[in-house]
Amino acid sequence: MPDPLAVAARFSLDPYRIAPPDEMLTPALLIYPEAVDANIAVTLGLLGGDAGRWRPHVKTAKLAWVMRRMLDHGVRHFKCATTAELATLCALGAPDVLLAFPVVGANARRVAALAAAHPGTRVSVLVDDPAQLAAWRGSPVAVFLDLNPGMDRTGATPLEETAAALAGAVAAAGLVLAGLHWYDGHVGGIAPVEQAMAAHRGYDRLLTLVTAVEAAGVAVPEVITSGTPALPHALTYAPLARAPFTHRVSPGTVVYGDLTSLAELPAAWGYRPAALVLSAVVSRPRRGRVTCDGGHKVVSADAGVPTCAVLGHPAWAPARPSEEHLPIDLPDGEEPPPVGALIYLLPRHICPTVNNFDQAALAVGGAVTAVEPVSARGHELLAGRG
Repeated sequence: MPDPLAVAARFSLDPYRIAPPDEMLTPALLIYPEAVDANIAVTLGLLGGDAGRWRPHVKTAKLAWVMRRMLDHGVRHFKCATTAELATLCALGAPDVLLAFPVVGANARRVAALAAAHPGTRVSVLVDDPAQLAAWRGSPVAVFLDLNPGMDRTGATPLEETAAALAGAVAAAGLVLAGLHWYDGHVGGIAPVEQAMAAHRGYDRLLTLVTAVEAAGVAVPEVITSGTPALPHALTYAPLARAPFTHRVSPGTVVYGDLTSLAELPAAWGYRPAALVLSAVVSRPRRGRVTCDGGHKVVSADAGVPTCAVLGHPAWAPARPSEEHLPIDLPDGEEPPPVGALIYLLPRHICPTVNNFDQAALAVGGAVTAVEPVSARGHELLAGRG
């Protein structure tokens, strides 16, 4: 991946600078609605204007306000990872939601209850083992077969006989097979020159699995691939575009953008940051270093150090954070900003960063125009009480 600080240098601070209200505390999550809409439009443009080909993963969006913007742009098919996200989408009236995380016990019962309470939303779940089917018998949920493309996180071994047997077990349980799920996020860790070839080999394999399932007498109406890392490679694999089933891609990070996704995707596509963290300089502990309130409980550190870049200051180097503190090293001889100065952090991984906040400020025209709850933050504890 290109240097995260170099990626941030592509973007000027000017469109993102705001005059925060006096009562606004830092750190603060800023969402830029115009950039959100622009990123949604870029994605739809890549898909030929067909919103039906996009099943965005809302683990990134988290805000009901942003999910509603997707609905306003014609998106009707969604993917999520938690019951809180599922409940938020159901409450918005989203027509079709896949819970793309294996759930068991009380979690499965919560999903079934949400599906029953929202008949206008088709709720689907993932299955990679016949033992999981018992949880869904008698419920209104549909089922996607989760196949392992090599990420080795979840998914059934991608063998023709395994896929056919699992599809047959779904049908025998009286459940509806909605399709196949092939999340090939691991291609982001492959050398760039080899990514397309690796992804396309995977899609070749996927098509043989579709054939095996249909040969066993079970129809495959939909195939889902490609979060953000694999999106460019799915778009260049022609057999998916002309397949008899519906093929949908599921990037979610693209809605906000972050250092990682902006580096992975072609700059010419035009994605831009739509979510930043407003932070304040709280200390100048030594020459050439300042510290702001953007520690790893604010800007997620799961993608590594640097956890972010400082927009408008590409030569500043965020160092290893502690829980609330983020030290930043300045170039030799540069005058440090004063204590209290506001800076704008572009996270390396926006999805868990958004999850760190209870509220987000919507920024339009240099001003905060509204404050929205991060509706699907965290996890529900008790069914019906989350």
